[in-house]
Amino acid sequence: ITKDKFGYFELSLEYRISPEGNSGLMFHVTEDEKTPWMTGPEVQIQDNVDGHDPQKAGWLYQLYKPATPKWMIEAEKAGKKVTPAVVDATRPAGDWNHLFLRVGPDRSQVIMNGVKYFQFDKGSADWDKRVAASKFSKYPSFGKPTKGHICLQDHNDLVSFRNIKIREIPADGSVQDPSDGELALKGVPAFPNLEWEGWEPVNEETGKVVPLRPMAITHANDGSGRIFVSTQRGMIHIIDKKSPEKTKLFLDLRDKVAPWNKNNEEGLLGLTFHPDYKQNGQFFVYYSAEGTPRKSKISRFTVSKDDPNKADPQSETTIMEIDQPYGNHNGGCIEFGPDGYLYIGLGDGGSGNDPLGNGQNLETLLGSILRIDVNNTSDGKNYAIPADNPFVDRANAKPEIYAYGLRNVWRLSFDPKTKTLYAGEVGQDLWEEVNIIKKGGNYGWSVREGTHNFGNRPDTAKEKPIDPIWEYDHGVGRSITGGIVYRGKRLPELDGFYVYADFVSGKIWALEYDEKTGEVTKNLRLAASTVPVMSFGTDEDGELYYTVQTVKGGEGIFRFEKK
Repeated sequence: ITKDKFGYFELSLEYRISPEGNSGLMFHVTEDEKTPWMTGPEVQIQDNVDGHDPQKAGWLYQLYKPATPKWMIEAEKAGKKVTPAVVDATRPAGDWNHLFLRVGPDRSQVIMNGVKYFQFDKGSADWDKRVAASKFSKYPSFGKPTKGHICLQDHNDLVSFRNIKIREIPADGSVQDPSDGELALKGVPAFPNLEWEGWEPVNEETGKVVPLRPMAITHANDGSGRIFVSTQRGMIHIIDKKSPEKTKLFLDLRDKVAPWNKNNEEGLLGLTFHPDYKQNGQFFVYYSAEGTPRKSKISRFTVSKDDPNKADPQSETTIMEIDQPYGNHNGGCIEFGPDGYLYIGLGDGGSGNDPLGNGQNLETLLGSILRIDVNNTSDGKNYAIPADNPFVDRANAKPEIYAYGLRNVWRLSFDPKTKTLYAGEVGQDLWEEVNIIKKGGNYGWSVREGTHNFGNRPDTAKEKPIDPIWEYDHGVGRSITGGIVYRGKRLPELDGFYVYADFVSGKIWALEYDEKTGEVTKNLRLAASTVPVMSFGTDEDGELYYTVQTVKGGEGIFRFEKK
């Protein structure tokens, strides 16, 4: 039992239960009754295979058990996947399991091996109803204390615990930021008077607000200095930095792109220009195709022969189509590498918990970063496979795969100086991560989330998982937006830092990584302007921008200035 008492807190621990063993974890325990369980709710710990108690490990004893979210059930029905009525993410007796308990002002939850079991609101009407229907209704003090001891139960069975960590949570729900200080920079609108051709913030017919969601910001490296911005709804705009009052509509793909507001991770998700764009006029897009069955499409377009500020809408050549079982975890970032090949960041196909096991499956493209040659064709496809791709000689593996074990890449970029490939990896319920992508690398999903075990699937991959260079927990933020290593000249204090953000919290950081030692040396905060941060990009001079959702045209693109 703890010496101290805890009100709002997060508890993380690992346990190893013996065969047929039983134990438990109680919280908000007081000395008002004879035994701890008469006041403190218990998270059950036991051997789920041969244990004798009908209350399984991870359940809040007689009160809550794992419940699959309705959205996940519907998604998996659409994907023809049967969802179990009660999730069991435990590993067998003798193995280590990770248990996470949060009791907070905004949300309380239990997560087993990275899989969210349930949320609860202690003291709510639902809570009181469940207590009244349980054996604990006999004890007037049960579940009433809002602060108390944490207790591990001795049930006369062998059980081991390790890595026990407790973090107290203040009343506002905030946690300490994982930063080593703050850079004296602030975000400001880059083009405050900008109007977007073809976009209005309110639909005249329905009266509904139509947010602008700039999804990619880049340049053509053609010497023009123009900035190209694609929106999730399917439009590509040009900003002339010399006269940034109104964009020029470069290409409108709205009739081809699935609307993002149906499944908010779909849409026009990626844009990049061929390294020889100045000569060949080619650029590439990644989008969710309208219609069924659900597909992601990578296509090549060319610029109009008559107008450099217009693309030829009839020039589309489909490079690749990827079947998507669900509407989330589409990835969507595409970038040309220093080797001239196209890199494509994908997700695991969606829903939650990787229900199809795509993350560790080299026989599917999903859950991977792909690398293809768009300058050549082979085997009836509009691309070729680079001869040195890591899995070209492995039986049944998709030869396009460059790295795998990824849940949802958002987003990827190359350091212009070192050529290192960075990827932001969106986690599930506990961890967000930054990865350095290596050829043939396995990044662990879905047997790991970050550096932590996930679920109970056996780890059968030949490649040992590569740890992220950086991870942060969901008390800090819940959805990483991968960024850019800054190599511009305007902000020398940012040189060499990887600038990234969290989509949910709106926090922005600058990460300093030493490639020689393989260690992060600093993580500094940057002042954010608004939320959510959707993407980062650079102009032709290497200067950094970030995009946000907005209903004000001049507040969709930001840059940093000195405070």
